[in-house]
Amino acid sequence: MIPKETILASAKKTILSESEAIAKLVDFVNDDFIQTVEIIYNTTGRLVVTGIGKSAIIAQKIVATLNSTGTPSLFLHASEAIHGDLGMVQPGDVVICISKSGNSPEIKVLVPLLKRFGNKLIAITGNTTSFLGKEADYVLNTYVESEACPNNLAPTNSTTAQLVMGDAIAVCLMEMRSFTAEDFAKYHPGGALGKKLLLRVGDMLDTTHKPIVAPDSNIKSVIMEISEKRLGVTAVVKNDEVIGIITDGDIRRMLNKTENISGLVAQDIMTVNPKMIKSTDMVSDALNILEDFSITQLVVVDHGEYRGVIHLHDILKEGIV
Repeated sequence: MIPKETILASAKKTILSESEAIAKLVDFVNDDFIQTVEIIYNTTGRLVVTGIGKSAIIAQKIVATLNSTGTPSLFLHASEAIHGDLGMVQPGDVVICISKSGNSPEIKVLVPLLKRFGNKLIAITGNTTSFLGKEADYVLNTYVESEACPNNLAPTNSTTAQLVMGDAIAVCLMEMRSFTAEDFAKYHPGGALGKKLLLRVGDMLDTTHKPIVAPDSNIKSVIMEISEKRLGVTAVVKNDEVIGIITDGDIRRMLNKTENISGLVAQDIMTVNPKMIKSTDMVSDALNILEDFSITQLVVVDHGEYRGVIHLHDILKEGIV
């Protein structure tokens, strides 16, 4: 068995090695980086990102980040490019080629073809004097002194540096486009992130089964309404205005304190001034209110009109958290 201390030491060494390699990238950000971002920003075409091996995997992640942040991009595998996929590259497209060495056989075949098409070529490489470095119009240096791999072979620091350089490009473009959270939501309509940014209270509100009782409703009617609507609460409404709520907790507390409930009505046990929200508010805002006040239901009211109740369980089922 390998000692736990050895495992921890190895993990920490790897993380420190990669973080130090990334930190040194700051010194490599120069005029070529500025012109790269400006060219991508101003292009009327798309951004094509290509690479081979582990660099191809990094290229795919960079493409995913760019597409989700407003820069139309596509991935082109360097080896597939020379077997027909080069047709993906259109006039006006900008091409980023990623390669640690800059001298891979596939890169040496692909680069002259891209140059022949007249597309602007940007290199992300750790070897600025390589074939790719010399042929590219702009070079983004991702040189690392060594890999975190104990044999200095497996791409670790180098691929992390490539990824960070891609993120730097993406963030610069986001800021130039004034890309907002609302813009981000347009490209992420699915999953927890999309729902958090897009889903409004009204989108998940059942207005046809809203729990409601009158102030003079007897306790049996109140209990029946809470049970039937299965939200653990009912609104108390007078003249179309919500004047209070009664939760199943209120019912339990009433039973603990009162022997004879035959003369009680809804307004006797209701909680006044309940927390409310509008149907146009974000579900994420509703969740924040529920958490802040340690409650599980919110009354939904639009312009004084009672619309229904939103429950914490419904929000959790939507996967907002």
